[in-house]
Amino acid sequence: MIKHSAQSAFSLGTDDGQLDMEGALTARDRVGIQDFVLLDETTEAAFLTNLKKRFSKDLIYTYVGTLIVSVNPYKELDIYSKKQMDTYMGVNFFELPPHIYALADNAYHTMLTEFNNHFILISGESGAGKTEASKKILQYYAVSCPSTTLLNTVRDKMLMSNPVLEAFGNAKTLKNDNSSRFGKYMDIQFNSEGDAVGGHILNYLLEKSRVVHQNHGERNFHIFYQLVEGGTDDLLRQLGLERGVQHYNYLTQGECAIVSSINDRNDWKTVKNALQVINFDEINTNHLFGIVASVLHLGNIQFDSDSKGHALLNDNTELIYIHFMLFSSQLLGVDVQNLQEGLTFRKIEAKKDQVLTPFTTDHAIYARDALSKAIYGHTFTWLVNRINESMENKVRDPSRKTVIGLLDIYGFEVFYVNSFEQFCINYCNEKLQQLFIQLTLKAEQDEYEAENIEWEPVQFFNNKIICDLVEEKHRGIISILDEECLRPGDATDLTFLERLEDKMGNHPHFVTHKLADKMTRKTLERGDFRLLHYAGEVTYCVVGFLDKNNDLLYRNIKDLMCQSKNAIVKECFSTMDPDSRKRPETVATQFKSSLLKLTEILMAKEAWYIRCLKSNESKQPGQFDEALIRHQVKYLGLMEHLRVRRAGFAYRRKFDVFLKRYKPLCPATWPHWRGEPADGVEVLVQHLGYLPHEYKMGRTKIFIRHPRTLYATEDAYEKCKHELATRLQAKYKGYRAKGEFKKQKEAATKIETCWRGVQARKEKEKRAWAVKVIKKFIKGYMTRGEAKSTDNSEYLAFVRQSYLNRLKEKLPKTVLDKTTWLTPPVVLQETSEILRKLHYRLMVRKYVRGITPQKKAQLQLKATASSIFKGQKDSYPQSVAQPFLDTRISEQEVNMRVLQMIRNEHIKYSVPVIKYDRNGFKPRPRQLILTQTAAYVIEEAKIKQRVLYTSLKGISVSNLTDGIIVFHIACEDPKQKGDLVMQCDHLFEFLTKLSVIIEIQAGKESAVDFTTGQEPMVYKAKNGHLMVVTELPRL
Repeated sequence: MIKHSAQSAFSLGTDDGQLDMEGALTARDRVGIQDFVLLDETTEAAFLTNLKKRFSKDLIYTYVGTLIVSVNPYKELDIYSKKQMDTYMGVNFFELPPHIYALADNAYHTMLTEFNNHFILISGESGAGKTEASKKILQYYAVSCPSTTLLNTVRDKMLMSNPVLEAFGNAKTLKNDNSSRFGKYMDIQFNSEGDAVGGHILNYLLEKSRVVHQNHGERNFHIFYQLVEGGTDDLLRQLGLERGVQHYNYLTQGECAIVSSINDRNDWKTVKNALQVINFDEINTNHLFGIVASVLHLGNIQFDSDSKGHALLNDNTELIYIHFMLFSSQLLGVDVQNLQEGLTFRKIEAKKDQVLTPFTTDHAIYARDALSKAIYGHTFTWLVNRINESMENKVRDPSRKTVIGLLDIYGFEVFYVNSFEQFCINYCNEKLQQLFIQLTLKAEQDEYEAENIEWEPVQFFNNKIICDLVEEKHRGIISILDEECLRPGDATDLTFLERLEDKMGNHPHFVTHKLADKMTRKTLERGDFRLLHYAGEVTYCVVGFLDKNNDLLYRNIKDLMCQSKNAIVKECFSTMDPDSRKRPETVATQFKSSLLKLTEILMAKEAWYIRCLKSNESKQPGQFDEALIRHQVKYLGLMEHLRVRRAGFAYRRKFDVFLKRYKPLCPATWPHWRGEPADGVEVLVQHLGYLPHEYKMGRTKIFIRHPRTLYATEDAYEKCKHELATRLQAKYKGYRAKGEFKKQKEAATKIETCWRGVQARKEKEKRAWAVKVIKKFIKGYMTRGEAKSTDNSEYLAFVRQSYLNRLKEKLPKTVLDKTTWLTPPVVLQETSEILRKLHYRLMVRKYVRGITPQKKAQLQLKATASSIFKGQKDSYPQSVAQPFLDTRISEQEVNMRVLQMIRNEHIKYSVPVIKYDRNGFKPRPRQLILTQTAAYVIEEAKIKQRVLYTSLKGISVSNLTDGIIVFHIACEDPKQKGDLVMQCDHLFEFLTKLSVIIEIQAGKESAVDFTTGQEPMVYKAKNGHLMVVTELPRL
């Protein structure tokens, strides 16, 4: 199946990918030429190179004038969307890249404009994409034509006729999984407004032999497999069928019943749906499927020979025979005994008597197969007629109708073994090639005459000699074949070949083994003949020619079918006159007649052509088989067509189109030509330096002889285009900038005016609000001392808010800060005091929670010291910041002997002191150790004095800055020493530690006098007292 894809394939470096033909010339080195007519050389090599270059870029369509060459890419390309259809609607043929939509649209619009009939000939070999091309054209017309409910119904029927005809007329071949095995010509009927109002189909030469025989690797028609695999169980039971194609002889000969690319079950659903759209009722549908099933049953009927060689039904499989025979007769609507008789006996009429002559086994098989082919062939014709009835324009409209025909017909076929079918198909292609050349030449000549250009004779190969060789009356191959079929006696395929050799021995396009030279004879079998067609040599094997041409069905079987109770079978066979003694026309003669009628139909219409090519035999995307392509180019006559189109002038365009594109190349025509387009073109080509023999001026068109002239013009235009683009851009940008500036200026003025108005109104509102607020503030200030009222409530609230905001920024940071609390206004004095207390409590709580056990103990000692010395001694404030230590003398500094003596008492504190003797007050350094029960004065290893706390009457210190301490000791024993006078640098620490151990009592006056002086000193005064001079306190 051909599936094409992407408009992006036409991109050629532009943003939207849409280039006309001339614009694409600038990219010709990269993606080839869009029209083969513009090739520098019209050689086969140049043709193939250009085709390959375009194929490599997924550009599958190329023009030869108005003919389209389509190469099957064997992959999906996104170039058939609704958007693509819209792009090509109503566009000139050469304005956009080559596409099948361009051809379909131009045929449609030419038909509407000129009100004449057209046809599109789609040709190519099997697998090249002819059927898909036909579908694309139908889909395009279904979308592009005007739409109503009635018209949509007609279009649906046209589109849905395809799957039905494909099911009954297509099959898998070696070259194509969906090969059309019949020729189809469809007329699409349009009214004067361009609406598709009806359609009609003609079919040609259905390959009926495929029903009974398939070559290896091929299948029967699709409908058989779809019925067996997709039909419901109830339907198969009614038709006497079993699921599985292996049960039927007519379906297994090719040994490839299952194909991965074909889904018979899904296709069956599509066919069922299509039959409903085409208005097939349930009765006709059941009869149709019954006929298909009857063919399968007939194929399973087998024959044996009796002792005399006469054909008998196979007795060894009697049950199976009964099944097949009964269902065959039942589905065909005939009596089972009569059917059995028709397959094993021939009825011969001798005057008024009728004699039954038994068949040999070979004749019985021939009769069975002939009946199967006849039933299927007639049913296919009936099916086409019913589709035509469904698509017929039933609206009575007196206005004239026009048609566009689609001819999807088999292409030239060359197989390893070519038989009668290939002979007919290739004869058809010869006739179409003859028509093709005639119409092409006529179209060229008509255009030259219309433009008043002198016509130059064109040299081309005229294949009339080959057509005459096949179809000439009394002398052609078909006539000789018919004569041999009608000749009494033992006529065989070999006698037919001998007749050909006798009649055509000297013909230059005919050769056999007998007539060939020694070298050629090696390539021919004795039963072959070779024709030299326009596309090349084809060798045909004559075996089966007579049988296939006769395609006879015995009279008694015909009579039996005419009596059928199956409505379709009866209708098909009742067209034959059972009483007629005239021998029916042979297949070749019928085909020749239908082909001549088709030629007459086509000659009365304007022609458009699509040539389909296979890119490779293996159906792989991206592969370009040059040898295969060359062969197809040859037998499709593309080089002949190109030579005809190039014989005179390669390029022609209307004056206005040519001038519109190339006017920038001449100062006289740029930017505007005010005169007639023809005069402008003449001025332009003179400026470009065209020589007289390189161009001709017609009535409405300019004709350019050589592509190189157009290339030079296009290249010059490409260079000029950039300069023009720059200048145009500059002008346009300046124009846009000026316009934009004016707009911006006007907009700015308007915005400024509006903005000023808004600001003025805001300012007015703001001032009015400010006056109101100030008035209220003044009134509140004046009544601030009064009870809260409406006059002062907002002012008081403002005062509170203001005070609280200022207070928040200036809260005291430490507990000791007692002075920075903001003075509150009168209305907030009570509140301020509450807040102050709360704040200090909060700071105290935070401080207390942050104190460690060590620091807590330290503070407790400091508190004790404060309670004793605060306000009592001048040096106390300086001591507050100095931390107390646990001891001033470590145990290591105390003599070991002393420690031994006081080991039973726990040492609480130790400090170095200076002891003053009572007599003379001589200072002596000592260690003072406080234990749990006593204080010890230590001199190295000796305890000089032990003072029990119980004997301590009090302690005295001065209120000055000295460190003198006097212990007042009770002297009950005269031997005891008196008061102890010491000087200690850590007086506050020592006494605080001591106060923790014992309760300190104030002492009495002692023989120590205190005074102040410049320097501190201690000495014995004249009165015998100890004089302590302390330094004056610093302010």
